[in-house]
Amino acid sequence: MPIKIFIDQGHNPTGNANTGARGNGLFEENVTYQVGVYLADLLNNNPNFDARLSRPTPTTVLGTSASTSLAERVRLANAWPADYFLSIHANSNPNPAINGTEIYLYQLNTQAQWLAEQIMTGITQMVGTKNNGIRLRPSLYVLRRTHMISLLIELGYVTNPSDAVKLRDNQYQFAYGIYLGILRYFGFA
Repeated sequence: MPIKIFIDQGHNPTGNANTGARGNGLFEENVTYQVGVYLADLLNNNPNFDARLSRPTPTTVLGTSASTSLAERVRLANAWPADYFLSIHANSNPNPAINGTEIYLYQLNTQAQWLAEQIMTGITQMVGTKNNGIRLRPSLYVLRRTHMISLLIELGYVTNPSDAVKLRDNQYQFAYGIYLGILRYFGFA
């Protein structure tokens, strides 16, 4: 029985409610869409996994507001039901010097933390972003309301020039870093 992984590409397409961060010519929702597609392809080409996307097409819109968009992503994952939930995002900060990868989870000292550590290592090895650590964020709706091991992955900062180049040019490498982390977590690599 394959391991079911729900990949939530954070935010809706431009022009809709719940669009993402902007910086250096990048739109968060476009970056997260493509990284999610690459990750789903990698997982679905491995018989150990079955992956689904929250946004199967670049024009898929979930919900009509930020709250209904989040609720629909969680509903899709819970209804499947997925074994794991990975929400992919890109960060922003008014200070353009802030950079790096962060992963948020609901609770420390859990399987989610072990998975997050493996994914963080995979991303920083493949892309070379700074490891900003695994962070507790139980208030995040997608971590609070999902019924499975869940992570929110902030790939890098669209507002940082160096991260922005990576987010633009290394989307496959980000996906492959996440995939490597998943393989290591399950002992497949």
